[in-house]
Amino acid sequence: MNSFTPFPGSPTPEQGVMFHRTELNVILSLYGRMVAAGEWRDYGISTLRDVAVFSVFRRTAENPLYKIEKRPKLRNRQGEYAVIGMDGQVLKRGHDLRTVLRVLERKLIRSVD
Repeated sequence: MNSFTPFPGSPTPEQGVMFHRTELNVILSLYGRMVAAGEWRDYGISTLRDVAVFSVFRRTAENPLYKIEKRPKLRNRQGEYAVIGMDGQVLKRGHDLRTVLRVLERKLIRSVD
């Protein structure tokens, strides 16, 4: 009789999609730079059955400025990572998280007078 015992701490289908530690390191690195620049102030993480969402806020009580989504079901199609703007428009979608987040890093580049 074979019985399957899941590894403690590993995500199960009942828990939903989650960001891996390496993915969170990339996202939080960008978040720290944007906080230091005074652009962002707060964040929230949601783990749902089909998607994990990292939401970025300018102020706590507002709607999110950007949502960084991870949808593993789209891995073989458009890419599992997406950056979505405040109005719901997909700003960038792809297979590599660092490449997708470059659309937000452009906000840090400013001209010096």
